[in-house]
Amino acid sequence: MAKAAVLTEALPYIQDFKGSVVLVKLGGSVMEIEENLDSVVNDISFMRAVGIKVVLVHGGGKAISRAIHESGNTPTFVDGQRVTDEKTMEIVRRTLNNVVNPDLIRRLQRTGTNARPLHGNWIFTAEKIVEPDRGYVGRVTGIDIRPVVEMLDASIVPVITPVATGKEDQHLYNVNADIAAAALAKALKVRKFALVSDVPGLLGDPTDPDSLLSSLKLSDTAALKAGGVISGGMLPKIESCEEALRAGVRKVHLVDGRMSHSLILEIFTRDGVGTEITE
Repeated sequence: MAKAAVLTEALPYIQDFKGSVVLVKLGGSVMEIEENLDSVVNDISFMRAVGIKVVLVHGGGKAISRAIHESGNTPTFVDGQRVTDEKTMEIVRRTLNNVVNPDLIRRLQRTGTNARPLHGNWIFTAEKIVEPDRGYVGRVTGIDIRPVVEMLDASIVPVITPVATGKEDQHLYNVNADIAAAALAKALKVRKFALVSDVPGLLGDPTDPDSLLSSLKLSDTAALKAGGVISGGMLPKIESCEEALRAGVRKVHLVDGRMSHSLILEIFTRDGVGTEITE
């Protein structure tokens, strides 16, 4: 009876979202833990099976840092973003395109989901971030959404890396995955934008995991920034969400990928399990 109740609760959401586009950004330590990663992949496959068009943008910071260490170097960060010189950019490209992206595609395909790679430099154009100078680190200035739309129309899940082609120099640029995902969500005007990471959502008190803010309006975020609730690594994430909402994305969800099946619980149940932000 409990299982039947869950399915009954999910039914109106399944009917409502069928045919809609949902963009999922996956990152953090969730990508390092097998059971968490498989749970997210299964959730995406469920969403695809009930008729939702899913776009997946992923990070890979920990895998990149490991590859840098293995090359005999030490990762360097400024303001939370990786300093990316020529040698580091090649490690970023190789790790994302040849290791992380194919692994996610294999996992999705094992569940019966048709997934294909879409390297970010095929669709994202970027300009160099000058202040502070972190090497080949850029901000997205343009997106060619045609390959994404074509894959979605063919019932394929595009699995996208956060790299871009330089607008001026045609060089590869490392892009913050949250910002790249938000820019794509904005360009596609997706129904929902879900950021899956290793935090439970937005906490009213960052030191108290029980202080989850389950629902926010866009108008609430300014006060939360001023009060220090939104700070550090959460700041660019929330600012990206704000841009997406202003551009027409209906809802943004911050979801804890360490919780089993948190993605479908957030999307297909009344109360959800993370933080939902609406305009």
